[in-house]
Amino acid sequence: MWTSFRIIICKLNVQVSWRDMSHAFRFTVLKALSSGAVAVRRSTNYQLQFQFECTARQVRMENGHSSESRGALIILEGLDGSGKSSQSSRLVSYLEGLGFPAELWRFPDRNTSVGQMISLNLSNKSQLDDHTIHLLFSANRWEKRSVLLFYKLKSGITLVVDWYSYSGVAFSSAKGFDFEWCKAPEQGLLAPDLVKGDLDISPEKAAERGGYGGERYEQLDFQRKVSQQYKSLEDASWKVILF
Repeated sequence: MWTSFRIIICKLNVQVSWRDMSHAFRFTVLKALSSGAVAVRRSTNYQLQFQFECTARQVRMENGHSSESRGALIILEGLDGSGKSSQSSRLVSYLEGLGFPAELWRFPDRNTSVGQMISLNLSNKSQLDDHTIHLLFSANRWEKRSVLLFYKLKSGITLVVDWYSYSGVAFSSAKGFDFEWCKAPEQGLLAPDLVKGDLDISPEKAAERGGYGGERYEQLDFQRKVSQQYKSLEDASWKVILF
């Protein structure tokens, strides 16, 4: 079975341009673009397993029909203020420079009706039960699923996505919710080809970035809890590349 990569890029305090990225990371990005994602993300801890839908790229590769290649689904995860938004923009530019059509997506998508409800809650303009907001975040990903699979990816566009299912689990479990309950609404979403987690930056360092503290969850104590939950999602299948 074709496998994909989960990447943790550490040492974010080192200023490195995408042009100067390590050969290992370049290879990993290209590998994600040429191979595919597995239907089930195996973890050494059964509690943390995710069930994602098998992606079209993997089906074609396993059946030997690789002529109809699709775009790759690349996810960036991390704390608020970790720099992933800037990194994701640079990654899109890097991929476009290699000749791959690429787009940047962010969750939550605040342009949809569900996303607008989330946005009001994040900006403290509305109050929602924590269980409700978790399900809204998941619904926001689900409402983009058909666009992700049947339009963008199948048309050959690589999607670089700022936050995905892992953030939903990390943030809600940081509130004390059960992991299994947090994961349940994510079952069946598209499996990423590559996950890049900016997990080595401390919550304290992230809090020093400009504009921090403007939204509901941008609080240092809570971000420390989120950081621990993100680290709980790591397992032996994640690969660490230092640059």
